[in-house]
Amino acid sequence: MTKPVSNEARMRGRQFYFNPGPTNIPDSVLAAMHRPAEDFLTDAFKAVLRRTHANLKHALGTRQHLLLFGANGHSAWEAALANLFSRGDKILMLESGYFSYHWTKMATELGLEVETLWADWRKGVPAAAVTERLAEDKAHAIKGVLVVHNETATGLVHPLAELRAAIDAAKHPALFLVDTISSFASMEFRFDELGVDVAVGGSQKGLMMITGLSFTAISQRAMEIAQSGGGLRRSFFDWRAMMTVEPQRFPGTSPVHLIHGLDEALRLLLEEGMDNVVARHGRFADAARAAIRHWGDGAASDARISWDSVEGEIDGIQILCTDPDRLSDSVTAVFVPDGHDANAMRQIALDRYNLSLGQGLGPLAGRAFRIGHLGDMNEPMMLGALATIELALKASGIPHKSGGVDAAIAALSA
Repeated sequence: MTKPVSNEARMRGRQFYFNPGPTNIPDSVLAAMHRPAEDFLTDAFKAVLRRTHANLKHALGTRQHLLLFGANGHSAWEAALANLFSRGDKILMLESGYFSYHWTKMATELGLEVETLWADWRKGVPAAAVTERLAEDKAHAIKGVLVVHNETATGLVHPLAELRAAIDAAKHPALFLVDTISSFASMEFRFDELGVDVAVGGSQKGLMMITGLSFTAISQRAMEIAQSGGGLRRSFFDWRAMMTVEPQRFPGTSPVHLIHGLDEALRLLLEEGMDNVVARHGRFADAARAAIRHWGDGAASDARISWDSVEGEIDGIQILCTDPDRLSDSVTAVFVPDGHDANAMRQIALDRYNLSLGQGLGPLAGRAFRIGHLGDMNEPMMLGALATIELALKASGIPHKSGGVDAAIAALSA
């Protein structure tokens, strides 16, 4: 008797990977890392590191400081907190969803006092609320304003230029720290022009790399604070020690293969042009949103989301973010109607069709799924993913209006 073949063994072709990170990795980036061990003290490797530094600073739009860490994006969070703030310092976190909550949790565990500026996860914090709160802080007890630029859990973007203006309007000296992990190399970001003090990011999203590298762009003002001798205890994450060699030193062994991969990824991005990269992501986001709106056939609700719950009814497929000016161009979070299981649909998409989608996080578990439309992507990939999502919606019995792919094609043809 023939042994049954597993579903995994029947899969053919590459998995369609539409999680919002990690993302698809270009073949040339994989090839750049496929090399023997290399002495990281040679002039040849140092030249690669200098070029990678220069190209990343160019892509970030900064002439100030930059450091790379051989660790994921959470490490850049911790490094920023440890180098800039002292135990008991107060910081203001702008709530946006799951990742703003976890940055808050990290800061609290490090001994900082965190005040959260509350927001409905579907809308984000209004810039005016930032000005109002900082204006109340006459003693300037708040040392930093922290924001997740693009909240991966909710598909919501905070407008950084408006937030910078809000801080300035309050005439407040707080540092401006921005998590760009899921926005950089997908949406417009110019560090120096925006007046950001610290931007943290990771290699595995818009940078089209494997997980394992993070970066921190640092303003001159922030670097002077870090070098003044304050801050929390740190060793591996000490910016001062890392700045002793040009362009930087790594604590211990340099992540040679990751640097080669990032070097190639940056070459591809800069060859395309960062403005073109941003425009491409905008087109694919428009296509995804057109399909979702078609599936939902105009469904909408005033349900609100907080860390604890979803309050209100969801009576049809709909985009989670309700502010049209704050829609993410790298990920879209999608509500499914009440009484239906988004995770069951995702499992069908994965098991039957080899399409990987992001799950709902926190209170959105089972209530929503996420489509990552960032990184190395083209029109056939985007349309193929949307067609397969519609197939999985049908197979899972989630009510929807068929023909979402036609709506996406219309958006891409506009």
